[in-house]
Amino acid sequence: MRVDHLHPWPADVAEAESIQDELRARVQLTGPATFTLVAGLDVHYHGQDDVTAAVVVLAADTLAPVERVVVHGKATFPYVPGLFAFRELPTLVAALERLTSTPDLLVCDGYGLAHPRGFGLACHLGVLTGLPSLGVGKTPFVGTHATPAPERGAWTPIVHDGAAVGRALRTQREVKPVYVSQGHRISLDTVTDQVLRLSPRYRLPEPIRQADHLARNPE
Repeated sequence: MRVDHLHPWPADVAEAESIQDELRARVQLTGPATFTLVAGLDVHYHGQDDVTAAVVVLAADTLAPVERVVVHGKATFPYVPGLFAFRELPTLVAALERLTSTPDLLVCDGYGLAHPRGFGLACHLGVLTGLPSLGVGKTPFVGTHATPAPERGAWTPIVHDGAAVGRALRTQREVKPVYVSQGHRISLDTVTDQVLRLSPRYRLPEPIRQADHLARNPE
């Protein structure tokens, strides 16, 4: 699939922040509500900087596998809070470019709007690909939220700087919530609906769960 190379990979913090500031203006917060192919993306670290990026494409209705890609690389950008995506983006983009299918939705292990600069990994990948994208975090990153009710589907807003930037969402009854946010070309209601649809049995959506397994255990 095609990924637009809208910028060079940054060499320092100032350049990375400038890229985020420029691309943040391109984020769209509305889009389609139904999807045919969904892709889960995850990165696994081997030591300090060696990384494996995995993309798993599933049929949205059955969650049957369609395609899987693994790429090994090296994180060259330093770890800086709020700029962590730049450590993973080059290898993730390389993996996406090897896909022969083009998914309708990117499900990212990370954050979208729920990010200190309002432009997390899910936003960045959405803008680069032009595809609807969402972020699913395992732990809260920014803002505050109340604890959602224990039943599946319960959620509470994540509020940061006076605005709702995501939701703490219970995907399984009495299992700790995940933290979802918009990336690009998708509404928050659709994010919530899709994460629930893609999490029929486990806490994490199936595309991310399978991508995580593949990144840890590449064939």
